[in-house]
Order: sequence, then C-alpha cells, then structure tokens
Amino acid sequence: MNGAPRPRVGVTRRLPAAVERALHERFDLVQSDATRSLDANELIAMLRECDAVLPTVTDHLNDVVLGVAGVRCRLLANFGSGVDHIDLAAATRAGIVVTNTPDVLTDDTADLTVALMLAVMRRLGEGERAVRAGSWSGWHPTQFLGRRLRGQTLGIVGLGRIGRAVAERAVRGFGMQVIAWSRSARSSADDATPIERVTTLDQLLEASQVVSLHCPLVPATRHLISHAQFARMRPGAVLINTSRGPVVDEAALVAALETGQIAGAGLDVYEEEPRVHPGLVAREDVVLLPHLGSATVETREAMGLRALDNLVAHFAGRIPPDRVN
Repeated sequence: MNGAPRPRVGVTRRLPAAVERALHERFDLVQSDATRSLDANELIAMLRECDAVLPTVTDHLNDVVLGVAGVRCRLLANFGSGVDHIDLAAATRAGIVVTNTPDVLTDDTADLTVALMLAVMRRLGEGERAVRAGSWSGWHPTQFLGRRLRGQTLGIVGLGRIGRAVAERAVRGFGMQVIAWSRSARSSADDATPIERVTTLDQLLEASQVVSLHCPLVPATRHLISHAQFARMRPGAVLINTSRGPVVDEAALVAALETGQIAGAGLDVYEEEPRVHPGLVAREDVVLLPHLGSATVETREAMGLRALDNLVAHFAGRIPPDRVN
C-alpha cells in the first residue's frame, strides 16, 4: 500500500485461524477475544475506531448503535448470510455499506436440516440419552419406535437456496414427496428436483408430515408459525427450524406439543437465543441444537474468506460483490 496506513478492521468474534491469518495479512485488526456478543457500547466503540467491522449474527447493530455520532466505519462485512440483526435502513442513513456471505453455507445447513428430521422422526435424542443414563435394558421390538422418512410429505417454507437443497436431499436420499410455499413467487424452470408449489401456507401445513422452515426473518415472518398455524398441522406432524428463531412462536410451539397437536420438533435456532423456552428443554419429543447450521470447518472458513473478499473490494474502491443495502 506504498507506506500508507492499512485499513483498520474490527472483528467482533474469534474466527477460524485461516481466516484470521488472511485478515492480518491485509488489515490492521481490532480483534475481540470475547466469546459472548458485544454489547451496544462495545459495538459503538468499534464502529468509531475502525474503517470497517466484521460482525456476526449475534451482534445487534440497531438504529441506536448505528446512529451515534462519530462513526468511522463505512462497511459492515457480515459473517453470515442473514442480516436481520442489522438495521439496514439505519446503516444506509449512516452511509455504511452492508455485505453478507451467501451460498457458502447452503449445503451444511441443508445437511443439518435432514439430520434434525432424522433425529426427531427416529427418536435419536431419546435413545442416546437412555444409553448414557444407563436406563437402556436392551433391544426389544417396541422400544423407541419412530417413523421413517421415506414416503412422507415434506413441506418446505421458503424455497431459497437452502430450501431447494433440502428438497433435493429429501427426494433423492429418502424418496419423500416435497411441497413448498414461499412468500415470493419463484420460477420452477431451474428445479431439477420435483417440487409441488402450493399457493398458501395453510395448504402446506395441512398436507405435510414434516414442516421445515427456510425463510428469512423479516417483519412479515416474525411468528409466522404460531397458534393458528399449529392448529392447521396434521396430527403426528413435526416442525423443523434451521432458519431464524423468531419465525416460530415458541410459546405456541410448547402448547402444541403439550396438547399433542403436533408430535415433535427439531430446532437449531431460538426466539431469544441463547435462551431456550423452558417448556422445550425437558421434552423428549424435541431435539435442541446450539445453532450448528453452518458449523463445519470448511463452511466457517469459506464464510470468513467471503467476508474478506467484500472487505478487499471495498477498500479497492469497488462495489463489494455481496452488498445488500
């Protein structure tokens, strides 16, 4: 950079070592060592100190944080595809560009969705806990009877990249029938996997044995699945959520499980993450994971390097490839 000072980039969490090395090679890093989310004051300090910030999904960059005086930051290179934790309008008003990391986490999140489907339908969590607790008395014909995926109808809510990847795995791997509903109309021309579109969410809920959520969190999808939607689901149906926690009304989910309105749930995300509704924790018919959707070495490294690409483009005076505002 011909002796010019290197851009200063704030990183709100520790990242995979390969990503941190690549960032150190190009930028003057302000690296947080916290294992928790940064609070508002810490985020504001980083925005004032740095030319760009690389936040994660747990960093809440709202209008209060982004609207303070003296912000030096001009790019939020988000580590993740979802940007519901960033107030995009406030960022735009503050003159801050926001980017994300699309595509790279599709396969791992789709794989985890299928894993949750299997875990709930085949009662894997219950069985594993019984073995660890020493309460397993040995094989017998009616122990931990679950249900197979083959031949079941899978309803996908939100037919974006991840929803399509889940559909492909369900059809090719398990012979499931797939129906889908999205808030936005999409062409079926690029679907190699047979997917039946339905026109309303109610139609999907009434026809599916497994309902899997893959929609973004926006005002229209907050509590998209609540009491009325659970009432539409088939007896014995299960709910899988690997999208965003607030898409599901957790109190309504607990009520639906307690009354037997649905048979189970598999969750990787939560309404008030990391807090989990206490009505879910003790239930044997619920599988709970700690937000593992993209948690492989390969994907987390790819996410970090994608954020790096956006940072490099920004400081080179180019439009970042993954700009979202």
